[in-house]
Amino acid sequence: MDRLAHHGIHHVAQAYWNLSTPELVEHALRRGEGKLADNGSLVVTTGPHTGRSPQDKFIVEDAETKDQVKWGGVNKAFDSAHFDSLYHRLTAYLQGRELYVSDLLAGADPRYSLRVRVINELAWHNLFCKQLLLPGGTSESWEPEFTIIDAPGFNGTPEIDKTRTGAFIILNISKRLVIIGGTQYAGEMKKSVFSLLNF
Repeated sequence: MDRLAHHGIHHVAQAYWNLSTPELVEHALRRGEGKLADNGSLVVTTGPHTGRSPQDKFIVEDAETKDQVKWGGVNKAFDSAHFDSLYHRLTAYLQGRELYVSDLLAGADPRYSLRVRVINELAWHNLFCKQLLLPGGTSESWEPEFTIIDAPGFNGTPEIDKTRTGAFIILNISKRLVIIGGTQYAGEMKKSVFSLLNF
């Protein structure tokens, strides 16, 4: 079975799995996602969102999280049915696109490390995660404990999706899934990993 189909993603143009750092830089340059600085570093811009959007971050409230999360201004609840609807719209958006997938580890201590799969619309976002997290598995049998799907080009529609704006960062602990859209600020993925580890 196609490993992306396991995540509800079908009919992509191409999925690039566990590319090396040089390969991801080459893809980012080919796709016009950034430029090389004089010292050889990849330089990118993040669009309107030059930092995190904490007001657009939510956690799905369900049986697993209801009594475990301190709800309030920082940890805002999101309805599970609206999450499912938004997730399906997001995965439909990804059809026909090139995607970048890396299997990584969050945390160096094997007693506490978390197997994380990141699925990105942008090559440089995949590179960002590859630099911050540790190498994970490369075989087809490697299974993530959590998956992050990051598609900056897909915007939520508040009237339909119940997001605050077009940007959204939503953690679904029960489904072991994070979905991010409407923002090119890659730090949202890093912060989502921190939230998962803290939980």
